[in-house]
Amino acid sequence: MLAASAVSQSAADPLSGLEVGERPDPQAREGWVVVDLRTCALNHHDVWSLRGVGLAPDRLPMVLGCDAAGVDPEGNEVIVHAVVPSDGWQGDETLDPRRTLLSELHDGTLATKVAVPRANLVPKPAELSWEQAACLPTAWLTAYRMLFTNSQVQPGGTVLVQGAAGGVATALVQLGASAGIRVWVTSRDEAKGEQAVALGADRAFASGERLPERVDAVMETVGAATWSHSVNALRPGGTIVISGATSGDAPAKAELTKIFFKQLRVIGSTMGTREELERLANFVVAQGIEPLIDSVIPLADARDGFARMVDGQVTGKVVFTT
Repeated sequence: MLAASAVSQSAADPLSGLEVGERPDPQAREGWVVVDLRTCALNHHDVWSLRGVGLAPDRLPMVLGCDAAGVDPEGNEVIVHAVVPSDGWQGDETLDPRRTLLSELHDGTLATKVAVPRANLVPKPAELSWEQAACLPTAWLTAYRMLFTNSQVQPGGTVLVQGAAGGVATALVQLGASAGIRVWVTSRDEAKGEQAVALGADRAFASGERLPERVDAVMETVGAATWSHSVNALRPGGTIVISGATSGDAPAKAELTKIFFKQLRVIGSTMGTREELERLANFVVAQGIEPLIDSVIPLADARDGFARMVDGQVTGKVVFTT
């Protein structure tokens, strides 16, 4: 099969370890199936793997990728859920301390075929295109869980999204606006803020700018650079939902006094469950949401998509066709 794989790792030159070429077809173990993929999509997780973060060197070569949609052995159109729990785990798979994502322990989805647990397959709504379906399993699922499972914000409430242009942030804007939530965003780039407004955000502010009023919840993926602003932006009793820390996880000020005095909630959030992915797909269809797609590229030309992401040129999802 054709696949995009990590064969070596380099923090300074991640593309040096990317190989796009033939790999052995996957074999299904007990309880697993092989899915013939139609589309797959790129995430920053794939670039971090090439940089040597989250993927142990002794697991190379590793087929990259967490996002995909395709056809199962019975001919059903499906979306692939990327969170793989350990054997015997029961309940919310995101709480399994031994869980992995596809491309960390098991080969991932940037390929023409992938082997996954049968329980990880979600029906693809007919109304979703293959390209749209491939956008959902990672960034969009992360955003869905942050917003609808963990923030406790109701329609009519106000959410601040720190950093307007990332994949999770873009999904948060489109999902929140479609659910009747007022979404504000921050960005260091005025054009990216304007784009977020065009996608449904109510207002865009410069990073760190004082807001006209406090918000019900902050969606935090930036980390150290925005932490103090996130704490100060919240109304008493408000919630910070954090799913990443791209600027570092050690803010200069932890703001503990403000957190306990204002009775703020700080909630960690990682990916989502298979059930949440199914609800997400149905919600996208019901609300007529069109996930923002940066580009659609043949898998054989996957290096071009990786280069766009490494250079910071991506707006929306990079989708590969098989």
